[in-house]
Amino acid sequence: MLVSMKAILDDANRRYYGVMAMNSINIEMARAGIMAAEEEHSPIIVQFGPGQMKNHAHAEEMLPVIKELAKRVHVPVALNLDHGTDFHIIADCINRGFTNVMFDGSSLPYEDNVSRTSMISALAHGMGCSVEGELGHVGQAANSDDMDQDLYTDPDQALDFVQRTGVDALAVAVGTAHGAYPKGKIPKLDFDRLCQLKETLQMPLVLHGGSGSGEENLRKAVASGINKINVCTDAFAAGKKSMLKALEQEPDLDYMHLCMAAEAGIKQFVKDFMKVIGSSGRYIYGETRQVGYE
Repeated sequence: MLVSMKAILDDANRRYYGVMAMNSINIEMARAGIMAAEEEHSPIIVQFGPGQMKNHAHAEEMLPVIKELAKRVHVPVALNLDHGTDFHIIADCINRGFTNVMFDGSSLPYEDNVSRTSMISALAHGMGCSVEGELGHVGQAANSDDMDQDLYTDPDQALDFVQRTGVDALAVAVGTAHGAYPKGKIPKLDFDRLCQLKETLQMPLVLHGGSGSGEENLRKAVASGINKINVCTDAFAAGKKSMLKALEQEPDLDYMHLCMAAEAGIKQFVKDFMKVIGSSGRYIYGETRQVGYE
């Protein structure tokens, strides 16, 4: 079932677990994630960004697919616009039926971020769509050695931001970065700051740059208050690795079977990730037992 991201994350916030938000740019990725969620009895957030929609994951094609897949399962599925910056694109996604939009005003001056995020919240909430905001700067993994802790999210400013914008979830900067880290590097997260953010805000917190962060970091981030974890690079890598392995075993494999191999690899990756962040088994559907979202 397709539900608001707020419904999913409010439960995760109450019970201290993480929910995977996987960038899914085609039917194979969306189906892999949603079917993995069904098998793991876990909620999932399917998402893609404006650039991905422009290049490949066209909204007019992907939405009917995701809505149909969500109807087939008994676990909650949310559809999120990731890193929206253009008002017209965000409004279009709200009108099309996205159940959450993220407005990324993190590069703007603080007051501009507040005013634009507030406008997006008012529009989205009026249409039954929830909103994720971002405060602080999540950089690029390739430049992670140069990360400036002064750009991490400040708890007091975050409280002001949340109160003035009405966002349903907040993406925070605590040491992760987007993209692939240099080989062998695992980011160092500021868990003290994360705990302070959680204690101050008491709301769903989002970790961008979940790829390559390491299982120990992910487990500790969830225990410290993270409820949504964005994953793109590692999911793409899982699909590519599975395709290459299939080709190595059978060089004449056709395109359909390559797609099937990629889907199977991503599905297993998602199931393993859900176990790490604690969302597996959170939603049991049946006649006598149902956990969460009663």
